[in-house]
Amino acid sequence: MKLLNFTIIKLTICLITGILIGYFFVWPLTWTLYITTTLLILLFLFYTIAKKQFLKTIWFGLLAFIAMIFIGILTINIHNEKNFSNHYTHFTSENDSLKIITFRIKEVLKSNIYYDKYVIDILKIGDLSVSGKSLLNLQKDSTQVPLKVDDLLITKTVLKDIVPPLNPNQFNYKKFLEKKYIYHQLFTNKPSLLKVESEKNTFLGKANSIRTHINTKLKTYPFNPDELAIINALLLGQRQDISEEVYSNYTNAGAIHILAVSGLHIGIILLILSFILKPLEQFKQGKLVKTILLIGMLWGFAVIAGLSASVTRAVTMFSIVAIAMNLKRPTSIFNTLAISMFVLLLIKPMFLFDVGFQLSYLAVFSIVIIDPLLYNLWKPKNKILDFYWHTLTVTVSAQFGILPISLYYFHQLPALFFISNLVIIPVLGIILGFGILIIFLALLNILPVFLAKTYGYTISLMTRFVGWISQQEQFLFKDVAFSLLYVFVSYFLIIAMIQFWKQKHYKNYSFLLIAVLVIQCALIYTKYNSPKNQFVIFHKSRFTLVGNVTSNTFHVNSDFDSLTFSKDRIIRDFVVGNHIKTIQNNTFNPIYLLNSKTLLVIDSLGVYNIKSFEPDYVLLRQSPQLNLNRLIDSIKPKYIIADGSNYKSYLEHWEAICQKRKLPFHQTSKKGAFIINY
Repeated sequence: MKLLNFTIIKLTICLITGILIGYFFVWPLTWTLYITTTLLILLFLFYTIAKKQFLKTIWFGLLAFIAMIFIGILTINIHNEKNFSNHYTHFTSENDSLKIITFRIKEVLKSNIYYDKYVIDILKIGDLSVSGKSLLNLQKDSTQVPLKVDDLLITKTVLKDIVPPLNPNQFNYKKFLEKKYIYHQLFTNKPSLLKVESEKNTFLGKANSIRTHINTKLKTYPFNPDELAIINALLLGQRQDISEEVYSNYTNAGAIHILAVSGLHIGIILLILSFILKPLEQFKQGKLVKTILLIGMLWGFAVIAGLSASVTRAVTMFSIVAIAMNLKRPTSIFNTLAISMFVLLLIKPMFLFDVGFQLSYLAVFSIVIIDPLLYNLWKPKNKILDFYWHTLTVTVSAQFGILPISLYYFHQLPALFFISNLVIIPVLGIILGFGILIIFLALLNILPVFLAKTYGYTISLMTRFVGWISQQEQFLFKDVAFSLLYVFVSYFLIIAMIQFWKQKHYKNYSFLLIAVLVIQCALIYTKYNSPKNQFVIFHKSRFTLVGNVTSNTFHVNSDFDSLTFSKDRIIRDFVVGNHIKTIQNNTFNPIYLLNSKTLLVIDSLGVYNIKSFEPDYVLLRQSPQLNLNRLIDSIKPKYIIADGSNYKSYLEHWEAICQKRKLPFHQTSKKGAFIINY
């Protein structure tokens, strides 16, 4: 069965193409609207004129695909809130000025050490009604009640730009938020907030109230915080309360997908609900009623779970499955997947860039395509053996499909993923089923304590097992260098291998050899383009960190302890992003000779008594007390660099002097890392 034989798959590919074009290239909204409308009118005319023979000509199909591409471009433009005149960014040219901002809490995010974080809808700036989302950073205060979804508040603060990554290969949080249409952030504290009474409740607000009510009931029973956090993740789609240790354990064990409500969870819930509602089939129109109830319950669950990309994708797909299953309409899983993807991307085009969305679809496609090939290798007659063998083949198939993109995003491979999945997945249905019963009984205040303790113990047992798997560090491959180029060539190789596995003939063999050749070319290209001679002055708050790349070795100089050095994210990101094999921790040099260029380092002592040469670059670190004008006159540097270890007042003073002297000044806290290629 060839995927491109399905029209909906072709249309979905065209829609994705349009979304990508609309995202990476600027298309005025009015132009795309006119072009799309014109194409749709032409498409209708073509169909009307040649409706009896349009299947025999390529022109109708070609026009349909072009129209779908422009629908994709139009969709991404329509959903970009900046394209509308009332977006708050059109009224906030002065980002440093204080503004009275009225906003509503839209989503509660995971807190960090210093701030509680929320996504907010900005409603007013001053007296002006506006729209748009922003990020709220609320200073932590244990004496205050946390904010809730739909809370309406007023504060006077500054709209701040989200800081882009200051070091090479660092995670770009600014771009991540831009894909969610979030362009600014607010910093404030509880005393600076004025709460306004509001009767308006959104779907998400009502869903949050339901979750809060459920948690209030569950907290009266003997569940510990980790058990409650897992219950919230498995059954309510909320992972904010999961501790870093538990989350890290699930990630390292290759079982993090268990904590994200996705197709696996929705499929199990659909089977449970379908079984419960089966008696309705005995009545007239019972199947129709059952289907409507199933879809209503699934979408009710999706709303309670926060309508995340994975939940929405899974519920959309299984809604189509529920319709086909209960109305006895045969359907292909490829059609189901394509329809769900098509509908979701029309409604939320930025889901395309969501990691969970990508992993979900790749996993399901991989299971559908690869699992039958693996399962047919052995068909045990024993039912228990057959069940576990099929669980293993499904797990391996899914992992095979998501491996390249997982390595690209997370740069690690948990080799024992199949063990954790073989143990957890078979009992996940029981955990979910009993979880629904536990919540139902808790809401009615009739949950027996022994049942709550048993369920909590089961959750703890699963978490402890995952923790044990994650501790087998020899089977966890971290910091795997894997670029976007590797992702594309890896999937090219996977497709070639599957084709050859299905039909071992000359054409597919040639295709496989070409894929291997492409992989080799990608490896050579990466090695050729990796930095050869590069000196980097990184930005690290309160510390100095510099690195020199020579012959695929990274020589690092820092002023923090060895434990911090071994765990430093900046170093790891740079090494992984540049495919560097070796790291050496060296001591600081006062002078660095970089071929024809020289760099002088001046530390807190402020000593720079040199007369034999004039350095090209001067690095100021640890707030040296010096007369910068005298330094410039005596050694005549071409560039002044100040890293994150200096006092802010010193940086402002040095910057002012350099501006007056018209000498380039690079402050890493503003401009990011300074890179010298030599």
